[in-house]
Amino acid sequence: MDLSNFIILYVDNVQRSVDFYRPLFDREPVESMDGFAMFVSETGNKFALWAKDDVIPKVENVKAGAMEVALTVDAISTLEVHYAKWRELGVQIIQEPTELDFGTTFTALDPDGHRLRVFCNEKSQ
Repeated sequence: MDLSNFIILYVDNVQRSVDFYRPLFDREPVESMDGFAMFVSETGNKFALWAKDDVIPKVENVKAGAMEVALTVDAISTLEVHYAKWRELGVQIIQEPTELDFGTTFTALDPDGHRLRVFCNEKSQ
């Protein structure tokens, strides 16, 4: 079995989430309908948004923040560009750029409270 390259987040409002993610990802969803939308990266990774009230089987007590979506970038300079852009877009940043054991990172929240961690393996000099 291959590890998945497909993430689905359960959200309150798909269009609100599409509007949030579109400028972060610099792309339009490849699929969009009532209750579901999907973005695809250049490498084929899929990132979808599914209205939590439409999920089958039904989900109860969905809590965001119990996991993270990790988004890898190739350099600290790229991380800094994304950080500045996300701040300009009004994204809620819960961790400023920080150097940790695995590299440099910042963490933000989407409108439903899902954690988005942007990181690169580089550490500042």
